[in-house]
Amino acid sequence: MAPMDSSAAFIKEYQERFEKKLKENEIALLEHWKGQLDKIESSRPDSIASLQMQIRKMSEMMGNRIKVLKKG
Repeated sequence: MAPMDSSAAFIKEYQERFEKKLKENEIALLEHWKGQLDKIESSRPDSIASLQMQIRKMSEMMGNRIKVLKKG
């Protein structure tokens, strides 16, 4: 039975490491995009058109990143 227990322990440890890494990656992702939004907020756009342009630019950046991730 020792091999079963060791295998189950390995799977559990691997799953915990995977979930931890996934959480770290999600935090990094959210921090990045929050930073982008904070830049837009702090720039105090002159007009609605300027704000729309900055939001559109950020949306394009996100779209490009999604394409890169889907390819790889």
